[in-house]
Amino acid sequence: MDFVKMLWPTPFNIKEKDLTSFVVQLIVFAIVIIVASVLMWVLAFLPIIKVVVWLLGGLLDVYAVVGVILCILKFLGIVK
Repeated sequence: MDFVKMLWPTPFNIKEKDLTSFVVQLIVFAIVIIVASVLMWVLAFLPIIKVVVWLLGGLLDVYAVVGVILCILKFLGIVK
């Protein structure tokens, strides 16, 4: 669990059943997903870096989705 806390520190700042901190963290991860998607779309027109951009964008999307899942689990009190 320490490894997960090292990679995703922000979901563990959520207090159990505290709606304000939960919503703030969800907004942060939503912004990460939106920014990554827009950057992938804009930079995908450059053929040289297209593959690198798609790989990094995909990794950022996976990071954000796992972060959202951890936020939900922490909010519900499943993860300590």
